[in-house]
Amino acid sequence: MAYKSIKDWPEDERPRERLLKSGAETLSGAQLLAIILRTGGGGKSAIDVAMEMLGTFKSLKKIENAPLKELTSVKGIGSAKAAQIKAAFELGRRLLRESDEKGPMFSSSRDVYSYYHPIVKDLKKEVLLCAMLDAKNRLLGDRRISEGTLTNSLIHPREAFSNAIREYAASVIFVHNHPSGDPTPSREDVSITERLIQTGEIIGIKVLDHVIIGQNKHVSLIDDGYIKAK
Repeated sequence: MAYKSIKDWPEDERPRERLLKSGAETLSGAQLLAIILRTGGGGKSAIDVAMEMLGTFKSLKKIENAPLKELTSVKGIGSAKAAQIKAAFELGRRLLRESDEKGPMFSSSRDVYSYYHPIVKDLKKEVLLCAMLDAKNRLLGDRRISEGTLTNSLIHPREAFSNAIREYAASVIFVHNHPSGDPTPSREDVSITERLIQTGEIIGIKVLDHVIIGQNKHVSLIDDGYIKAK
């Protein structure tokens, strides 16, 4: 069968022209991927390569999570196309974290857990996040402070609060995950939290809580009495 370029297709069937005419929401996942790829390779059109990718990885989520080496194992996907795909997914992730509306309001540790559990539940390493809040405890944004098992030597108070200072946050909540599934805080977790609370008092940004997220459960160092609220 002779190879047929997308340029040879009827205009209303070409992914790019269809998007411009009817909107991106009318396109299939393979068609959207084809637009990102722009061109095919290995004797295949961009849509053929996109369909092969979906056939290989089974879903867009698995394509998103695949290492670059696995993406380039698909015929027609070189390092440049793999980079385009990764960039597109990263833009999507960043868009999800932005909003024209105000962020959620945290009135309890349960609110914090509900918001962050989907974000950290599948991570294989511990990460520490700083959730920055306004005067009404509404989320302004968050930043990753560290990655790996928490230690006092790893967490520097200046870095922990630097973004909160720039965002004029009224308060912060620290959030981190326990990949083991058990959210019980270690002595180091408690010690680090006490140190961060002291730093917050000095710079005028109140630390409202430190919430540890496990497998479908969480611990609040304030609510559960590991640290006395002030």
